[in-house]
Amino acid sequence: MARRPQDLLHLLTRAERLAVRRVQSVLDEFDCSVEAWRVLDLLSDGQGHHMTALADHAFLPAPSLTKLVDQLVDQNLVHRRVDPADRRRVLADLTPRGRQRWQLLAREVRADWVDLARALPDEELDGLLARLADALEGRDTDGPVQVTSGRTGKAVGRAR
Repeated sequence: MARRPQDLLHLLTRAERLAVRRVQSVLDEFDCSVEAWRVLDLLSDGQGHHMTALADHAFLPAPSLTKLVDQLVDQNLVHRRVDPADRRRVLADLTPRGRQRWQLLAREVRADWVDLARALPDEELDGLLARLADALEGRDTDGPVQVTSGRTGKAVGRAR
């Protein structure tokens, strides 16, 4: 990699902030945050997810996620249920209203990103970013995930 790490980090941060700002401008029309959109998006697979998975997907700490899910429950977009495999845990799912909201939001966000799709094919961008994330996490693309460490030897990545 020819770039200095600080240059790459600057470019990635700039792109992420501009992307979030663009998505948020679409979501503002529906009084929805990017974090709520991320939660609805993960739940759209219909499988139900634990709070930990939702927190990871929305990039939120657990207390903030709990508050957000409470709001989504109050709006009748999400419901909680006991995990049948582990009754101590809770799964979140979309309600029918939540599924309709997610479909509307997904359609509007995709429509706003049409010009970006023309500029850079999804496969190229997705593949490049996935490889970068895997490398930063210390993943061997052909083998199991490994925990990475910094110069001090302390773990900085997470095994998944």
